[in-house]
Amino acid sequence: MSVLPEKSQQILQIHAALIHRVVMACHQRDLIPSLTPLIKASEENGWVGLMKVVRQILNGKRELSLLNGLDEEDRIIVEAILEGIKNPASLPDPQAKADAGAAAPGLAAMIKASASGDAQALQLLASMAEQMSGAGGDMARLAAIMRRMVNGERDADRLTQGMEAQGKGLVMAILKELEKTGLN
Repeated sequence: MSVLPEKSQQILQIHAALIHRVVMACHQRDLIPSLTPLIKASEENGWVGLMKVVRQILNGKRELSLLNGLDEEDRIIVEAILEGIKNPASLPDPQAKADAGAAAPGLAAMIKASASGDAQALQLLASMAEQMSGAGGDMARLAAIMRRMVNGERDADRLTQGMEAQGKGLVMAILKELEKTGLN
């Protein structure tokens, strides 16, 4: 995969499983029905525009006009799907672990914005948590504690209970970022 700006890489890594599933379903049409629950759940969590485009892609549309009207994150995801259909080697690695140092500031900013009453940030955080839950392991545990962090929980021992070293490192990095912003 080509070198992308850090933000784009993080977006692709967070949504790698979705990107792979859509591309696989485009190549193996019998997989499309298995995406229906994911698409419906994503729409219920505010990803209506992105899921509308995903449905169009699954129905065979591949034009760049699909990007019109999408926000930056959705555009990055759709571009990755379209490129992945043409060149599967371009797909993000769904097994790659997120870089805690890179992910922590963004997650902390979303937690801070959500705690301050930003409904859009809370919705985005909820959507991310839903996708992280599907990944299992420490990502699912992180998804389970994000709401507690939005509500002010900062006890590192309680938040990292049951996590492996990498998950603990990510939570600690988020807590450190929250401390920098005065939300500790």
